[in-house]
Amino acid sequence: MEKLRIATVQFENRSGDKLYNLNMIDEIAGKAAREGAQAVAFHECSITGYTFARHLDREQLTDIAEFIPDGPSIKRLQEIAAKHGVAVLAGLFEKDAEGNLFKAYVCVDKTGLLAKFRKLHPFINPYLTPGSEYCVFDLYGWKCGILICYDNNVVENVRATRLLGAEVLFMPHVTMCTPSTRPGAGFVDPALWHDRENDPTSLRLEFDGMKGRAWLMKWLPARAYDNAMYCVFSNPIGMDDDQLKNGCSMIVDPFGDVLAECRKLDNDYVMATLTREKLTQAGGYRYIRARRPDLYGSIIAQPHQPEQKVVWMDKK
Repeated sequence: MEKLRIATVQFENRSGDKLYNLNMIDEIAGKAAREGAQAVAFHECSITGYTFARHLDREQLTDIAEFIPDGPSIKRLQEIAAKHGVAVLAGLFEKDAEGNLFKAYVCVDKTGLLAKFRKLHPFINPYLTPGSEYCVFDLYGWKCGILICYDNNVVENVRATRLLGAEVLFMPHVTMCTPSTRPGAGFVDPALWHDRENDPTSLRLEFDGMKGRAWLMKWLPARAYDNAMYCVFSNPIGMDDDQLKNGCSMIVDPFGDVLAECRKLDNDYVMATLTREKLTQAGGYRYIRARRPDLYGSIIAQPHQPEQKVVWMDKK
């Protein structure tokens, strides 16, 4: 297939309410499908909610996690995909037979599970186990990869996924509007969200500034540009537990240009058509072919102990 029509979504999920969240996924996937979407991408932990998990002990997290592909949420996603004739990508907490817990993201169509990825750098809850492999899969004849949130900030992960053949990278997030050492970062007051109909300007200034979109645009287009790939960024909007998120789900092409972006202060989705010629026209295609791994292969592969990321999600 020479063209691929993808939708990316922002919506306000409810913590721990899988029924509500899956109903929202059903509703939005249906709307996008009727407008021609072939695949619809939702944010990290869009089925379960995310930020609330920082409060859960092992037993509580195990209770909300599911087996994949045999859990009820995957079966429901398959029903949604079959009903609307689309592939659906969504996230949840996963458990395995040995009692390990993971942050997972899946792609499901009418036939069942097409792909599953486990987050390589999880940090919302200390009982989560890091994933141990990359994921590249076929979707309508396109090679697609998945990296979840912080995975995308480690540039080697994106390059490795590209070198494994990915032409499209799905990047589900729950990000922005959180504290950081970078200038201008911080939480956004939830009161602005609740008053958004009366005062959208104050909220938009926070969402678009260094707490939100301005930070995202420092690095997201570079991932697409450097690797000559399409990046499908998905992020929630509204309250996620007690923290406000700013959405701006978007699709970026191999030139680093934003093809489509959610701009509503509400649940929203946008679509873009992916075309193959950009994959080889973009500069990143030449840069990848010009690489000299003989110079730095041993440097990149030096023994290294990964640093455990600090859980920065709590308000002080």
